[in-house]
Amino acid sequence: MKKNLHILLLLLLFLPLQLPAQTGAPPKYEYRAVWLTTVENLDWPKTIVKSPSDITEQKNELIVLLDSLKGMNVNTVMLQSRVRGDLIYPSAIEPFSHILTGIPGKNPGYDPLAFAIEECHKRGMQLHAWLVTMPLGKDDLIRRQGKLALSKRKKSLCTRYKGAWYMEPGNPATIPYLVELVRELVSNYDVDGVHFDYIRYPDRTNGYPDAALHRKYGKGRSLANWRRGNITALASALYKCVKEIKPWVRVSCAPLGKYNNLTRYKSFGWDAYNAVFQDAQAWLRDGIMDMILPMIYFDKNHFYPFVLDWQENSNGRHVIPGIGIYRLMPQYGGWPQLEIERQLNTSRSAGTAGTAMFRAEQLLGLGHAAYTKVYSSPSLVPPMSWAGTAPRQPQGFKAVRDAEGISLAWDRVEAEKGFPAIKYNVYVALDTVVDIDRISSLAASSMDSVSYRWNCITDAPVTVAVTAVNAYGIESAPAIASFRVEDVHVKGISLPELPGWGYRLEVCDLFGRKIYSGRYGTDVGVEGLQGGNYMLKVYDRHGAVVLSRTFKR
Repeated sequence: MKKNLHILLLLLLFLPLQLPAQTGAPPKYEYRAVWLTTVENLDWPKTIVKSPSDITEQKNELIVLLDSLKGMNVNTVMLQSRVRGDLIYPSAIEPFSHILTGIPGKNPGYDPLAFAIEECHKRGMQLHAWLVTMPLGKDDLIRRQGKLALSKRKKSLCTRYKGAWYMEPGNPATIPYLVELVRELVSNYDVDGVHFDYIRYPDRTNGYPDAALHRKYGKGRSLANWRRGNITALASALYKCVKEIKPWVRVSCAPLGKYNNLTRYKSFGWDAYNAVFQDAQAWLRDGIMDMILPMIYFDKNHFYPFVLDWQENSNGRHVIPGIGIYRLMPQYGGWPQLEIERQLNTSRSAGTAGTAMFRAEQLLGLGHAAYTKVYSSPSLVPPMSWAGTAPRQPQGFKAVRDAEGISLAWDRVEAEKGFPAIKYNVYVALDTVVDIDRISSLAASSMDSVSYRWNCITDAPVTVAVTAVNAYGIESAPAIASFRVEDVHVKGISLPELPGWGYRLEVCDLFGRKIYSGRYGTDVGVEGLQGGNYMLKVYDRHGAVVLSRTFKR
């Protein structure tokens, strides 16, 4: 174990009962992800489509969910799109899931995935299609699916184990089947990511019936190494498939929360590497995952050391600890709110790329207070900095200040051929400098437009900036304009002291065009008045004119 991990573990041993408040500015980049579960209609949908009005109700349920998540500063939604060998979108390969209509294979009358993508993007949120990779369902679900079940249509790709069906990792034909499913998804939908869940062998594989396949394809490898190789080959093929079609789409998976035993902390037989044959840290090292969301649904020393281990072995890719916020429920452990706060704060302190909550219902319910306490401000999704270079700085930047704000405009930056259009971020500071690394400076993000209007009446100095952002989320150098207000005293005018507060002073030309607006004072600060006649007006806090004079400059 590396030296700095030992040091961090020692620090954790001395954590006070209550973690201190976070100091400094919140991070600009941080995943605030949530798993939105469709299996068994857990998070969505609750309404089953049986009539056209049910379509509207099903859509409205999702709108309410997304509005609530956006209000909590969630920026990434993992929507369960492949459920158990069936889908929530139309496909030539697999049927519609019964969770939409109550009937396997029945079209709900709209495209739920396309609708969800559109609604997420309206809110500036990413949508990652969450695909349950290997499990196909228990015997009763397979019977319900009937001839649509994958175990009936392509039996050679499937294995029955302990009363449930799985895609068979040991059959080489499993890989091209799943690759084609992913190819169809990524080609047809504007997803921001593809997220693989259960990309592993079933739990506790003692007695798993793959001995014949091992003899046929093992090539002298031990059973464990052969199984790990099967899962790694699948992960690699799926990653390559996505990147060949849309290199900017993020590929992730959710391995078990503990990768392997640590020097001082054991996994007690429940880890990714040995129990379910996921060599997930190698996937980070070899660049066949952009993001890892380890499901660390534990507390205390079953959580903190393993977060640090994942981050230390991230190889520059994104580690996003999966947090079991459902464990706040009495039937699942009854954790105190403080435990969730600690896990969020520790993940941030360890340098991870953010966190993911399992699942949406508990996040919006019991977990709301703890989550919003730590994530009280918004954040941007971290860029895939390893994937490309920064776009060109916006050119032709123009910024014009008037009495009520600043109008910005710039030339469009061309995207790399075959990539989505460049988007833009705008930053504003009531200062002579603007720090684009502070999320508090961000006025607008992921804009398609090449113009922006910032409305604010102020007599303070203002600095504005615009950056270009490519499909990887990588940001250009900023184009900057600064407006420093200098006092120019109007001669020949004596302004009286006025009772009360909230007065606003305005200077216009004789055509009524505003030149300056600011707080009332005995000295009038106006920048660069030309010679001529002007009108000075003073308004009270209700907008009524209490003083009006003309003057000559």
